[in-house]
Amino acid sequence: MDCEMAFLMANQGLAQPGKLVYDPFVGTGSILVAAAHFGAMTMGADIDIRVVRDGRGPDCNIWSNFEQYKLPEPLCVLRADNNLPPWRPGLKEIFDAIICDPPYGVRAGGRKSGGRKLLKGIIPPYIVPDDKRENHIPSTAPYSLAECVHDLLLLAARMLVIGGRLVFFYPVLRDDDVADAAKFPEHPCFKLVSSCEQILSLRYSRVLLTMVKVEPYTEEVERVGEERHQEFRENHQKWMEEGNLHSAVFSPAEHDGKPKFDKDSKPKYRGKYV
Repeated sequence: MDCEMAFLMANQGLAQPGKLVYDPFVGTGSILVAAAHFGAMTMGADIDIRVVRDGRGPDCNIWSNFEQYKLPEPLCVLRADNNLPPWRPGLKEIFDAIICDPPYGVRAGGRKSGGRKLLKGIIPPYIVPDDKRENHIPSTAPYSLAECVHDLLLLAARMLVIGGRLVFFYPVLRDDDVADAAKFPEHPCFKLVSSCEQILSLRYSRVLLTMVKVEPYTEEVERVGEERHQEFRENHQKWMEEGNLHSAVFSPAEHDGKPKFDKDSKPKYRGKYV
């Protein structure tokens, strides 16, 4: 995330001293750097252990970003899966803001724990031996946008305080009406207060959604949220599943008839003079 956009997202999340900001897709920590600049305490997680632990070396990683700007380091950075959150049962309402840029499969696809064979039942669940746990990297499987958004809303509904903010980017195809808020994800705990479009190409853009938690999290709310998710998923099934958005963005354009040429265009030659 570029620094200007990260600052805008932190501003939308109302990051300020005394607030705790969480990024479940932390990456190199650019969003947390912006939140720390505003004085907020920060915390992050990522499924890729190489990003969390190694970075590009001992002098170029997520921690060095905070050292460079002389900002307080995150309280912790976890190797965690948004699809299988690490929080203990009963823990809720601890974050003041969740600010993130979920992987939606255009440049980098999302991953979740399990692996294809494990999720399909081809191999049984296994326990990693103690002597291999330090360097073990668990198997992962593709993580569709539909699952990712659903898990993010569920996480925010449970872990945000009342009045807390969820700020995240959501991709849309440009052939749709961006002003139509009905196609944005919904949850009974949240009220959508802002949607700002960033045009990325002729085919797709992303919308910065800002939601405020207005209702406490309960089992009944979770059931209603699941129903809304299924309805939303059915209406947007064509591009929210694995790889569909990437195909829509990068597939060759269709032309009717022969290609058109500009009449005033001049021929170009490789040599300096002809």
